[in-house]
Amino acid sequence: MNQPTALTLRRDAAQSAAGLPALLAAAERLAQTVMPGVHGRRRAGQGDEFWQYRPAMDTDAPRHIDWRRSSKSDGNFIRQKEWQLAQSVMFLVDPGASMRWASHKNLPQKSHRAATLALACSMLLQRGGERFGLIGAEAILPRTGDVQIMRMAQALSNGEDTAQDFTAPDLSALRPDTQLVMISDFLGDPAAFTRAADQAAGLGARGVFLQILDPAEEAFPWRGRTIFQSVTGRTEHETRKADDLRGRYLERLSARKDTLQDLARRTGWQYHCHHSDAPAASALLWLYQALERASR
Repeated sequence: MNQPTALTLRRDAAQSAAGLPALLAAAERLAQTVMPGVHGRRRAGQGDEFWQYRPAMDTDAPRHIDWRRSSKSDGNFIRQKEWQLAQSVMFLVDPGASMRWASHKNLPQKSHRAATLALACSMLLQRGGERFGLIGAEAILPRTGDVQIMRMAQALSNGEDTAQDFTAPDLSALRPDTQLVMISDFLGDPAAFTRAADQAAGLGARGVFLQILDPAEEAFPWRGRTIFQSVTGRTEHETRKADDLRGRYLERLSARKDTLQDLARRTGWQYHCHHSDAPAASALLWLYQALERASR
């Protein structure tokens, strides 16, 4: 394998630097569209910071009553503290070459939509002071803050220019009691995702399957003579009657979705399919709310 030249390194660095502001800007705009309707994931529990007072009930022990607050009214009140999240949220964005495909120049690549959603969701989590990170070939340990956002953006901008059409999830950096967001088209080997979900469940992790598909992958609009070629060019199939393949293809895609839904039910995860021509804000809001449901 030839060693990269200084010119190649400079060009690659320039391309990475150029993509970083664009991704940050896109994620920031996306996060801002849903922030007004998003509430922090706070609720009562073991913590250090005051959250709210609530009326005392017959089942509450007298030692839990805040007598100072209660003396100012006719009833007794319980001082609730904010629930401290025990889980960090880790994102796994599929680096497979199949994610770098779009059926039309006006549509985003699935990889770009996935990276934007992961980064925008991280911004929402940061708003609540929660920790988040990235797993995969380039693992970023869970933290919060602006520096962590920059780390995430840099890693997602650089991506992983893999020569494989489909990759198996790398969960080597996953730790116990973690919320995991897997974003992929899930068009690769379903057994790989099943093994990953079982591995995550074994560590006590709960989370989300977010499937991103191009609208053409959902509708199969091809007719007549067609050459199908993978993004890497390693797989190619030519047919004179693409119409004849449509029924079988849609059956297999439906079966793949059913597999993901069944896997989600079995592991207690959440599943959602998002199309790249649909508004990203709807997927982001669903994702954030799914994480809240998974944390309960």
